[in-house]
Amino acid sequence: MLLGVLAGLSLIASELPLPLSLPLALLAAGEGVRLARRERSRPVIALAIAANGLATIDGETVSDLCIEWRGPLAFMRFRDSRGRPKRLAWWPDTLPAASRRELRLAAPVKAAAQNAPSMAP
Repeated sequence: MLLGVLAGLSLIASELPLPLSLPLALLAAGEGVRLARRERSRPVIALAIAANGLATIDGETVSDLCIEWRGPLAFMRFRDSRGRPKRLAWWPDTLPAASRRELRLAAPVKAAAQNAPSMAP
């Protein structure tokens, strides 16, 4: 919501004529409020990963679970019970440090690549 208000203020502070910048500023602030309400009403997802690697999301078993880390960002790919591919992403502001560590520890470990045989005898 704050980003929408700041976008509106930046439009007013720009060199746009005032009759043009005021309606656009109101539109930007309104869009920020709409997006904030949509995100607040989004349901919370319950993820459970067992020690044997089986995972459930909201009580539904998932398959082909893959969690990738890119710095502090976490990306999870999986297939739901109907076989449809799904994705989830967590940014540092949406997943606290303790939960991020718990996810990293619970994530299935990828198998290491096997060493290729040497070309020389």
